[in-house]
Amino acid sequence: MASTVTSKASRPGYGQLLRTRGAWTFLLPGFAARQPFAMLTLSLVLLVQHTTGSYGAAGAVAAVTGVSMALFAPYSGRLADRYGQRAVLLPGILVHGVAALSLTALALAHAPLWALFAAAVPTGASVPQVGPMVRARWGVKLKGSPLMSTAAAFESVTDELTFVLGPLLATALCTAVHPAAGLLTEAALTLVGGLLFAAQRGTQPAVVPASHARVEHVSALSVPGVRVLIVAFLGIGSVFGGMQVSLAAFSESIGEPGMNGVLYGVFAAGNMLSGIVCGSIAWRVTPRRRLIAGYTALALVASALWTADSVAVLAALGLLVGMCIAPALITGYTLVESLVPAGARTEAFTWLTGAVALGQAAAVTAAGQLEDRLWGGAGFLVPMAGTALALVTLLALRSRLVARPRSRTVARVVGHRVPVTVD
Repeated sequence: MASTVTSKASRPGYGQLLRTRGAWTFLLPGFAARQPFAMLTLSLVLLVQHTTGSYGAAGAVAAVTGVSMALFAPYSGRLADRYGQRAVLLPGILVHGVAALSLTALALAHAPLWALFAAAVPTGASVPQVGPMVRARWGVKLKGSPLMSTAAAFESVTDELTFVLGPLLATALCTAVHPAAGLLTEAALTLVGGLLFAAQRGTQPAVVPASHARVEHVSALSVPGVRVLIVAFLGIGSVFGGMQVSLAAFSESIGEPGMNGVLYGVFAAGNMLSGIVCGSIAWRVTPRRRLIAGYTALALVASALWTADSVAVLAALGLLVGMCIAPALITGYTLVESLVPAGARTEAFTWLTGAVALGQAAAVTAAGQLEDRLWGGAGFLVPMAGTALALVTLLALRSRLVARPRSRTVARVVGHRVPVTVD
């Protein structure tokens, strides 16, 4: 059995990662461009709930946005692999801005639910997949370097920092300024951040001209391990979606709607802190075992959320749930590096991101219905069910998370990496 044993010499830390030449040119605009991702769902829930008075309706609209994003994200990643990130980003951010503005106007005009659904489709489908694009750029910069695992951890920390700031910003804008302020700000940040990121041409992965392709491009979805990771990430999405709706409903029930952003911020802070720790550890355990151990802990802690009956207990449980998510996310993205050919990695990353969005969308819908029809806090049953089902699948299909020698030639662009045994 091969083991991923690393040392401090072979496993450099964040300092060396951030000294990578040219990294800051895509990191800073990438952070700005992905910030709206953490604002979209919560901004929609707060706006539609304000105009309709129903968490069920708000969750359904947010779910349509999430489903459309999950369905279109992999195609966006595939197009980015083939034609370049800039070619996909520019039209996408323009469509997203127009769609988000239309959705805002319809909600404020008390349009029928079907009209909100219609506007939610392009809003979600056009969400720029900046996180996967940044990960793909790290793959080019760090080809064959032991820093790749550190980069995966760093990106998870960055994602979670956005999930600390995004909900706080969305809640503050929607409660203190105007219910539509969160979604309007999300659209503006997407446009500005997306344009700045797209302008960084020098660090985007190169595109192999079609005339140079001698073999068929293989979809990342054809890799069995990617399909298993998609299920795991669906479960993680169920935590995000269930927490967003249930925390908002809990805060509303105690007469302190502003606590929603604080509680969600605590949850995301736990995620961010554990991500920092994971990225700084020289792991002597294989990624597959880390994923299974971390996911087991996540499922156990998520199962206790529905029992919380006070702000303090809910904050503590939320912190623990957040601390369990980051290891699973980091390890999942790390496994992509060994499971997927370089020419399909952006697509693979977007499948995982889309899975989180799809799980979040389903959870938002289910949690909204439970909060409307059952007792307060019933929405927390959704993260429990989602993580439990994903854990069962992960345990049953764990053998597919081992990279095996490929029996046929596939198209690769930059960042070719020889498959290695991970467990």
